[in-house]
Amino acid sequence: MTNLADPVPGGRPGDVERATALAAELTGRGVHGVVLAYVDTAGITRVKTVPTAKLAAAAAWGVGMSPVFDTFLADDRIVTTDVLGSPDGDLRLYPDLDRLVVLAAQPGWAWAPVDRITQDGEGHPGCSRTLLRRTVARAEQESGISFRAAVEIEWAVGLGAAPDGEFRPAVSGPAYGAVRQVELSDFTAELLAAFAAQGVEVDQLHPEYAAGQFEVSVGALDPVAAADRSVLVRQTIRAVAQRHALRVSFAPAVLAEGVGNGGHVHLSAWRDGVNLHSGGDRRHGMTADAEGFAAGLLARLPALTAVTAPSPVSYLRLKPSQWAGVFTAWGLETREAALRVIRGTAGQRARSANLEVKPVDLAANPYLALAALIAAGLDGTASGAELPEEITGDPAGLGAEEAAARGVRRLPVSLAEAVAEFRKDEVLRTALGPVLADAVIAVREGEIAAAEGLDDAGLAAAYRWKY
Repeated sequence: MTNLADPVPGGRPGDVERATALAAELTGRGVHGVVLAYVDTAGITRVKTVPTAKLAAAAAWGVGMSPVFDTFLADDRIVTTDVLGSPDGDLRLYPDLDRLVVLAAQPGWAWAPVDRITQDGEGHPGCSRTLLRRTVARAEQESGISFRAAVEIEWAVGLGAAPDGEFRPAVSGPAYGAVRQVELSDFTAELLAAFAAQGVEVDQLHPEYAAGQFEVSVGALDPVAAADRSVLVRQTIRAVAQRHALRVSFAPAVLAEGVGNGGHVHLSAWRDGVNLHSGGDRRHGMTADAEGFAAGLLARLPALTAVTAPSPVSYLRLKPSQWAGVFTAWGLETREAALRVIRGTAGQRARSANLEVKPVDLAANPYLALAALIAAGLDGTASGAELPEEITGDPAGLGAEEAAARGVRRLPVSLAEAVAEFRKDEVLRTALGPVLADAVIAVREGEIAAAEGLDDAGLAAAYRWKY
């Protein structure tokens, strides 16, 4: 029998006792195994699983996992940095028991996100979940600011019986059309039931614009929980789809042409329970801190795309006039702006006002993306940055002179351009730390090399089923 009396540092106080009780409860509910999940630098969710009876041991000692996955590419090739990518070393995966849920669409399984801890009990410098937690804690400690966040999930639903590698939409109706909702009524109803059983608050679920596309919007949480929820939501969508002989893709571009899948981030800053994006004396009700936060985000968007749009295929989605937000522009409820200011409905603004960051897709590691976005925004708040003139309509229609006067420029048009911007951005690289910043650069450059020579159709096909 495993000795749990002296667990190594890395878990939380009381986790062994809680895990023991949880294991008994899970066993009583017919749960046989627990999925331990994290997201790597390339945006791929990696897992290990343990039998339910071993949950207490996992809480005490963690579960082994090589740090080499920090430099895996989406196709499982490996790149290296000066400290990552070798076969040496080990990490421990510690489940966050507060976020453990029974998977409604995977009978016999529960799921929990993990923190990756060194064998000496220290946070692994490549762990993006640890980075996000520390970023949020530092903001609270230094400026009294906390955050609420949500990640929109768009995905394409294809026929599971389509030839290998091809995408054939599972619905035929028009965008936002009732036909699509009817055609996949059983699938989406089971999806809503699974979300409810797992405690996922759904605001909307509807057919979207692209072929076979749907979107789910979920309630805002603290950033770490919001990133956890993003991973869980995708796990659930995949599982429900499989039960209906469907196949889903969260890739930024499923096809070479047309609108892709986004992962827009909604983010708001709070202090002492008050939403800083409402009730202030700056434009559209923002406080000075909220405007500084928005200005910091806007200023760093070119470099941020290396984190928020991290795949070569991301740039098939980031095209003008497709509501992807591909210019350094902001506006009130302007869906072509990269940074959309949302005031909310009268009577609810103090609760619902927020910023929407649009050049984000689901190839992004949500923990890494939120940490980078928050770091960029906080830099703007600390410096008292102010927003430039806002735009209305489509910034693609601005003449060169007017665009320059407003500070509106095109975001990177390729991953190589995004990496070049990231290399120059000391604030973001410092926020991530040298180990993780170097991993981001190495993995992005590895993806660029892997995609070399592919045309748009080949690029879409190469990444179609990776995310």
